[in-house]
Amino acid sequence: MEGIVVFGTGEIAALACRYFEWDSPHQVAAFTVDAAFVQSPVFLDRPVVSFEDVARDYPPDRFGFFVALAYSQLNRLRAARVAAARALGYRLVSYVSTRATTFPDLSHGENCFILEDNTIQPFVRIGHNVTLWSGNHIGHHSTIEDDAFISSHVVVSGGVRVGRGCFLGVNSTIRDHVTLGEECVVGAGALVLEDQGAHGVIAPRGTERSPVPSTRLRRI
Repeated sequence: MEGIVVFGTGEIAALACRYFEWDSPHQVAAFTVDAAFVQSPVFLDRPVVSFEDVARDYPPDRFGFFVALAYSQLNRLRAARVAAARALGYRLVSYVSTRATTFPDLSHGENCFILEDNTIQPFVRIGHNVTLWSGNHIGHHSTIEDDAFISSHVVVSGGVRVGRGCFLGVNSTIRDHVTLGEECVVGAGALVLEDQGAHGVIAPRGTERSPVPSTRLRRI
C-alpha cells in the first residue's frame, strides 16, 4: 500500500479517503489544507497538517498526493491546488473504481476521480484532474480535457470534446461530435445538440410546481 496525502477536509475528501481505502493500492496517511483553514489537528482519525508544512512532514519522495475538491470557481480552485502540489514535487495519484466499465486503452491523467458505474467506451481520452461522478456514459472517441467535472448520469455521446474546466450537471446529454469550449456550464437535464463556445451556460428551467396541492390529487 502506497501512502498518500489528501488535500481537503470536507465531504469530497471523506469520500476520497473511503474509496482509496476500500478499492485501491493507496492508503491515506494524512490530510492537508491551507494553514488558514486548519480547524482540527485530526480528520477521520488521521493527522491534518497545513499545506505550507506538508512537504516537510510528508516528503514527496515518500508519499503521493490527491486533491479532493469539487468544482468551486469553475474547477479553478482544484486546478490551482493540483499545480501547487506538483510544484512541491508530489506525484498526483488517480482513483478509478474497479466497478467502472473501462477498456485497456483508456488514457487518463493525474488526479482523476472516476467513480463506480461509469461506462467509458474504447478510444476515450481523459485529461488531468477530471472528476467523473457515478453512473455516466462516456462515448467512444470522446475527449475530456483537463480540470473538467462531470456529475452523475450524464451522457457524453461518441466523438465529443469537453473543454478544459467544464461542468456537466446531472442528467445532461451531449450529442455526438459536439465540442464544448473551455469552462462551459451545462445545467442539470440540459440537451446540447450543437457546438458551444468557451464560457457558455446551457441551463434549462426546472419543472414548475403545480398549483394543485398533493392533497387534492385524485390518484397517484
